[in-house]
Formats: sequence, structure tokens, C-alpha cells
Amino acid sequence: VQLVESGGGLVQPGGSLRLSCAASGFTFSSYAMSWYRQAPGKERELVATITRNGGTTDYADSVKVRFTISRDNAKNTVYLRMNSLKFEDTAVYYCDAKRGVLFDYWGQGTQVTVSS
Repeated sequence: VQLVESGGGLVQPGGSLRLSCAASGFTFSSYAMSWYRQAPGKERELVATITRNGGTTDYADSVKVRFTISRDNAKNTVYLRMNSLKFEDTAVYYCDAKRGVLFDYWGQGTQVTVSS
């Protein structure tokens, strides 16, 4: 099982990034996918979730309207489009795949830094 995040980097406030998470080793379309983030000195927080078929999404209040989660089950990939980035969005972003309570996989994370 592997989840590999990419697309992080340094961006100015107000800028945009698109994160990708490529999955392998499991049946991607059977898993709900989420993005979490963890800033230095803070707990990991849920940013966005998308259901198995992509029909339903949910967001943390802090990112609603600015971030969009999507998935392509044919490519085994989940995305996070981040617009209007703020200093407080600086964190390591992690991809998570979950099915029930027994199956929960994490990626290694990708750093997003918002700085002028």
C-alpha cells in the first residue's frame, strides 16, 4: 500500500497550489479519501473529505470556499486545489485513505509554506 503526495511548495499569500495523492496497492475506489494537515506545534486537523464515488465532499470551516477536494478513480488519485492561500495554511499536508474502522492508510506528507 502506498500513498504518495506531491505538489507542495512555497507560495505567496493569495496564491494557489494543487496537491495530488497517488494511491497504489489497494482498491482506491472502495476508500473514502481525506486531506489532513499539521502545522508546527499543532495537532493534525482534517481539511477535506471525499466519498468513494466523489459524490459528497466536506471541508473544515477554515478552508471552505477556498479549497476543493476531488478524485479520479481511473487514475487512483485524489487532489486538493487550494486557492487564496493564507499564512495560516502553512503545514504538512497528508493524504489519508479509509475504509471502515480497520483500514486506514497514510501518505508521508508534503510541505506547503505560505510566505511573502
